[in-house]
Amino acid sequence: MTRRLRLLAVPALLALSLTACGGGTEQPDVSSQAPTDKVLRLSFLQDPGQPPDPDIYYAGQGLILTQNLYEGLLAYRLGADKPEIVASLATQWSASPDNKTFTLTLREGVTFHDGTPFTSAAVKPSFDRRLAVGQGPAYMVSDVVSVATPSPTRVVITLKTPNSAFLDYLASPYSPKMMSPTVLRDRAGTDHAQTYLQTHDAGTGPYTLTKAQVGQGYEMKKFAGWWGGETYFETVDLPVVSDLSTQQLLLNKGQLHGILHDLNAPAVKAYLDNAAVSAYSLPSFTTEQAYVNPNAGLLKDPAARRAFQAAMDVETLRQQVFAGRSEPATGNYARGVLPEGMDRQTVQAGTEALQAIAAKASAADRKVVLGFDTSQPDDQQLANLVGAKLQGLGLTPVVQGYPTSQVFGWIGNQKGAPNVLFSSYWPDAADPYTHAHILYAKNGGLNYLGCSDPQIDALLPGALATGDDAAYARIGELATATGCWTNIAYRKDFMVTQKWLKGVEESHDIAAPMSLHIAGLSA
Repeated sequence: MTRRLRLLAVPALLALSLTACGGGTEQPDVSSQAPTDKVLRLSFLQDPGQPPDPDIYYAGQGLILTQNLYEGLLAYRLGADKPEIVASLATQWSASPDNKTFTLTLREGVTFHDGTPFTSAAVKPSFDRRLAVGQGPAYMVSDVVSVATPSPTRVVITLKTPNSAFLDYLASPYSPKMMSPTVLRDRAGTDHAQTYLQTHDAGTGPYTLTKAQVGQGYEMKKFAGWWGGETYFETVDLPVVSDLSTQQLLLNKGQLHGILHDLNAPAVKAYLDNAAVSAYSLPSFTTEQAYVNPNAGLLKDPAARRAFQAAMDVETLRQQVFAGRSEPATGNYARGVLPEGMDRQTVQAGTEALQAIAAKASAADRKVVLGFDTSQPDDQQLANLVGAKLQGLGLTPVVQGYPTSQVFGWIGNQKGAPNVLFSSYWPDAADPYTHAHILYAKNGGLNYLGCSDPQIDALLPGALATGDDAAYARIGELATATGCWTNIAYRKDFMVTQKWLKGVEESHDIAAPMSLHIAGLSA
């Protein structure tokens, strides 16, 4: 929940126009030469708050810090369009048939930034620290009952109950990162080193934290002792620039080398048409969702919810709002989470059913409130488009924005919630459990509008234990059948950079939106 809260808490950008991108069809002159000082200049639109601490940070933009300062035991293959677990600080791994015991062989020759050698002795303190801090990603190690270390390069992790998603937890961008046991001991203070790690790091990554000033900016410098070899950029400068049009102007002047986050539809179109920059639509787990409230009004009726699903015509919406940075949403889960052909979102577009229901509804029930987070202009555009269609079908749409805090306040208490909410979402990892439980379970952390199906809650524990794709496919079908969740688009991770910046696609992690592995970039 914290991850989404921080992700969405950005300034409203509704006033942004094509003027900031050069105006209308006219494209701005973008002229930039590769920096001779080997400083990569990026930015944050929203201040990440406390991103250097991977046991606390649980949002989006700040992943560029946690992913470059720290490393986990496993990772997802960079530059891939489908998730594949690969080595990181562990080079080999295996799971027991019951998914309770996991054995890993650790990489040799790795050093923490403080000079402490990385061995199996770092694993348990890193897990324990995550549990002690107790923030959003702590659930990934909450079921660990023992961490055995037969040798400095071998670790055996045992869980309380079977968990087929555990290896994906270790590969996730929010995975338990390995931290120097020396730092965790000597800088523990009274808060498990949280104060220290606001302005320092304890990782093994290719960069080390040299500046962290909330509201101003952050800086990383390359770590000469990184096991992965030489990196091209010696410094990464990340100021906080809280206005998107200002960021675009700085990019056009060559003062920023890339924008990796939050570009809206007008900006995307402008950059896609501009040969003076490099624009990327990269594979992502992000989906655009329509959440329907089953607790009040016309959409309390399951048949009306399903009629609303059909009337939206998600493919037309996708083309109108996410052109150039999305793919058609054919399934219920994030793209690539289930094997091809298993995940099918079966909603046939059509308005006849909803129009017939509207004709028989009372005046009160014909009012349909379409909500969006006020920080998300894409979601407002969706609400406006759907509202125009509903009006033509005899309903009375009201498009209304809500602050992020109010959106999260509906979890467990839908008082004041709209009939429909438009919002983007991505799971923590590639395993379907990290999608199904958070969205579809009765107590799911992002089940904003309180929809549920008892069959889903009954299927989830067994699916987690065995990893049965067929069970997850069935869960997705049940979720769509409620009419409460509709996947509008598989969203891409859209980025724009200077032409001279190389290695962007190869340095992108499908599970880590708005982020790149800087070690793979060059000029």
